[in-house]
Amino acid sequence: MKKLIAAFLALCLACSMAACAGGTTSESSTASTSSTSSESSVAEESVASEEPSSSDVSEASSEGSDTAEATVLSHEEYMAAELDTEVTIQAYVQAKQSYYAEQGTATVYLQDQDGAYFAYDMACTQEEYDAMTEGTCIQVTGFKSEWSGEIEIMDGQLDQIVEGDTFVAEPLDATELLGTDELEQHQNEKVSFTGLTVAPSTDANGNEAAFLYNYDGSGTQGDDVYFNVSYNGQTYSFVVESYLCGSDTEVYKAVEALEVGQTIDCEGFLYWYEGANPHITSVTVAA
Repeated sequence: MKKLIAAFLALCLACSMAACAGGTTSESSTASTSSTSSESSVAEESVASEEPSSSDVSEASSEGSDTAEATVLSHEEYMAAELDTEVTIQAYVQAKQSYYAEQGTATVYLQDQDGAYFAYDMACTQEEYDAMTEGTCIQVTGFKSEWSGEIEIMDGQLDQIVEGDTFVAEPLDATELLGTDELEQHQNEKVSFTGLTVAPSTDANGNEAAFLYNYDGSGTQGDDVYFNVSYNGQTYSFVVESYLCGSDTEVYKAVEALEVGQTIDCEGFLYWYEGANPHITSVTVAA
């Protein structure tokens, strides 16, 4: 009897162990399946994160177009361009006004063999400004604009200093062009005038003067200096721009010493303001 009971208990124990073993196998299989599924999901997410989104592709395309090389216009193409359109030109520095550190800009007189340009408040660094010596070729992009008859490049920036040849223009003798329509065709070029007569100006107090600080006589030494000249019975207003030629320069001092009736020769740049208003860089009193 005891043997029967013992055999029965042994059989029960064996069945119990078999059941436990079956449960463990199921749990292991479930865990393995779950782990494989999780790893697959992570891998898929990793691949997806590496693939560029449509916005990334769009931004990359935009950046590529921004850095595309601009078309450099000839002087003829520049003059034919509509006002307020973006233009890119290459030309040679003939002179430059003082560097405006607060804005990081400078006004530059440019010219090539075909014509001249006036780049007003062109953005550049101090180092770039210092490197723009007379005759240096530079590339500028900005907007062709007009102000009181003056055609100029506004809101411009220096694209690059172009290595290679240099060019310094010889002044065009524009004396006989004074009072003609042809004169405007040489706007912003380096020019010279000979045999001019110093004509009187009227200061803020109504007095006759050979020159004025500011156009109306309201300024003081260090400001722009205006003076009138006459030729063939017509009178013209010339100016020494203080940002181009300051009060310590020879031309500034020469204008301060002018007397009405003197005969003088001048050189400068054919700026335009409601007519010819050259920025003068040299004045010589005839002997």
